[in-house]
Amino acid sequence: MDVQEQAGSAADAEARERLDVVRERLRATGGILVAFSGGLDSGFLCAVAREVLGERAIAYTAVSASHPAWDLAAARKTAADLQIRHVTRETHEIEDPRYAANPKDRCYYCKSEVFGTAWDVARELGLDAVADGTTADDLSDWRPGRTAAAEKAILSPLADAGLTKAQVRALARDVYGLSFWDRPASPCLASRFPYGTLIDVARLKQVEAVEAALRTAGFVEFRARYHGDLVRIEVRPVDLPRLAAGPDRAVIVAAARGAGFRYVTVDLEPFASGRLNG
Repeated sequence: MDVQEQAGSAADAEARERLDVVRERLRATGGILVAFSGGLDSGFLCAVAREVLGERAIAYTAVSASHPAWDLAAARKTAADLQIRHVTRETHEIEDPRYAANPKDRCYYCKSEVFGTAWDVARELGLDAVADGTTADDLSDWRPGRTAAAEKAILSPLADAGLTKAQVRALARDVYGLSFWDRPASPCLASRFPYGTLIDVARLKQVEAVEAALRTAGFVEFRARYHGDLVRIEVRPVDLPRLAAGPDRAVIVAAARGAGFRYVTVDLEPFASGRLNG
């Protein structure tokens, strides 16, 4: 399902009622730090928090090799557009051997680091609450990071109000007129590695280089999956012919070879988020 389908129809009465619940929960905090990845959900939460709390709403973005450069660029632009104060802080999850070993609960170690750092920032700024952009849909997905969120007392106003991803997209478009309402999901680069495959900065940079080439070529939804000497590229069904035999093929192959991959493959199954969770 692409982002246009996810947005569905115009924001309905139920979505608007749930939005009012989010507003009330944010207002009750008196001030909040929003863990902002640069994506739609946390960006939408930033917009609502800025509306309700004004300068007492602050966006926070973790910076590390786990996240591609374009996510940080998107976060900075979005924060500027929303006129919300934006704080960045380096995190060091990659230095944790438990994270680097890439077990099935890898996200727990990452989020523990990210949320712990978020609380450091919040306290420095005199804020008593930290929130993330988790939606109701995320609660049924494999999300070890939710355990870390609970341990760190991270608020999830969108999920608590029952807002789904489709409703967030519709509200972002129809109520707030946000330019990024159709932004595709962009999980961290570590999600491109099969569980048990060691993660380090060099390998993350390999994957980032291939995905950067795909972005530059105009592909919208894609993943470059790491398999040692081989990179397996997933794109939308409509983009398969173009990637496999179109004019961009040579450019993508060259980028992958330049990044250190020996073999470059195109998955005949279309792009699917969370493919490696199985």
